[in-house]
Amino acid sequence: MSVMPMRQDCKYFESRTYPNGETVRKCDLDLAPEAPWRCPDDCPKYTRRLADVNWSYGSLVTPETPPEPESLGSDDSIGALLDAAEDIVNAAAPDVIAEVEAERRKRRRARGPKAKGKKGKGGRGSSSGGGGLGERFRRRYRDGG
Repeated sequence: MSVMPMRQDCKYFESRTYPNGETVRKCDLDLAPEAPWRCPDDCPKYTRRLADVNWSYGSLVTPETPPEPESLGSDDSIGALLDAAEDIVNAAAPDVIAEVEAERRKRRRARGPKAKGKKGKGGRGSSSGGGGLGERFRRRYRDGG
């Protein structure tokens, strides 16, 4: 079996370095269970990145991939643990969204009738912008990306 390293030229590959120096290398579609080291050999969603339109790049390049652990590919317990953690986060998401929406409704009621009508076209509260934060979360989790 051949080993396919993470495909940095895939449009779903993401690398982000945080101020503390930690770097996340991942597949945005969560299709690389052995990330940050490997992509599946025959990934059905691999799509070569054609252009990086409107991206801003820092002064550093993607750091080197950390060395592979010896158990990579033979020990499924880490993947199972990460899947369980993801299930917990996904189960909590609807409750968090409901709390955020309830807080927004509460703030709108507290502002009273003066605030009505101040929302202009394309503004933060406008319906023309694709919905609020809750709707964007629902769409993201419903559509898988």
